[in-house]
Order: sequence, then structure tokens, then C-alpha cells
Amino acid sequence: MQVPVLDMNGKQVKTIELPADIFAVKVSKGLMHQAYVRQMANARLGTHKVQRRGEVSLTGKKMYRQKHTGRARHGSHSATQFVGGGRPMGPRPRDYTQDMPKKMRRGAIRSALSALLADNQLVFVDQLSVDTPKTKAMQAVLKNIAGDASKKLVLLGARDENVQRSVNNLADAKTLRAEYLNIRDLLYYDKVIVPLDALDVIVSIWGKK
Repeated sequence: MQVPVLDMNGKQVKTIELPADIFAVKVSKGLMHQAYVRQMANARLGTHKVQRRGEVSLTGKKMYRQKHTGRARHGSHSATQFVGGGRPMGPRPRDYTQDMPKKMRRGAIRSALSALLADNQLVFVDQLSVDTPKTKAMQAVLKNIAGDASKKLVLLGARDENVQRSVNNLADAKTLRAEYLNIRDLLYYDKVIVPLDALDVIVSIWGKK
């Protein structure tokens, strides 16, 4: 599968062949959805908690005498109907972690990459580099490469402080190391910019072994 490679001015400089086992697989929406739900669930801390009647810190003294007050009989301030009392229902600490076989996780990433390529949301560039962090210059470069896309994801093959600081200062763009590629970021952004060094990382990790 031949795709064009652009330079930082947005002009095509060559074409490359993409591996079909990553970028031309049968797209499985169900698999991508399962991987997305798993990632979002695994990001939840599960530390939410309410205090029940036995956990609130209140006096145990009886509120008022049992009889001859004309009021309902109550024995504790910690009852759920009183301000400051325990909560009858509510979240408790729990583990939201979901498991998913490695083969299915890899298949979800390949499906996402194939879907993005089919929808022309992947843009390949020969290199992406700046000498110093310059947000305005990087904004112009991304416009040349990705056009008017509202949300842009820039993949990096290795750590590059200048590029990261330049891109991350933009409200509509984000950088991500290629080895941390995930289903949530792939599905969220309108354009995914892939320098060739990042493509090498993707092929080495997500290609068939």
C-alpha cells in the first residue's frame, strides 16, 4: 500500500509502502470499542467512598427522651435522614480494571490504524524537528501538514524536547511517543501526524511477530 510522504512545508517528497498487517486489516468496530472501554475503565481510581451510619463521627447520645415529646422516636444522630448522618447508599472503593487478551489489544490498535488510513486521517512526514521551542513556527508547520484539522496528534519516535514543548503549547495539538500508542488517542484526534521514525517504532511493536 503506497502512501505519500510530506515534508514540513506540506509538499510531497516521496512515497512509501505500508505493511498490510498493520494498516490494511479488516476493521472491527466491536474490538475497538472493547479496547476503548477497557482503557477508560482502567484509568478510574475507584477510590470513591461514602460514610455509612457506623462510620460517621457523631455523638452516640440519644437525641431526646423516648416518650412524651410528640416527636418520632429516634436514638442516634447518625441516622441517614439527619444532616451529618451516614449515607444509606453510595459508592464504595472498588477495582474497575478490565482484562483483555494481548492478541485482541493488538488487533484493536491495528483496526484503528487501518480505519484512520482509510479515512485519510493519517499523515506521514519525512521528519518533524525544530532547533528551539517555537510554538508559532510549529503551528504553521502543523497547518501545512494537517490543514485545518481541529485536533491533531503528533507521534514521536523518540524524546524531542523542542518538538514536544512547541506542540504541547498549542490548544488543538498533542504529542505522544509512538511506543505509547493507544486506542483512546487514536480515536479522539482528527489527524494523526506520523514522522518516519515514529512509523518505524509502530512497525516494530505492532507488526506481526
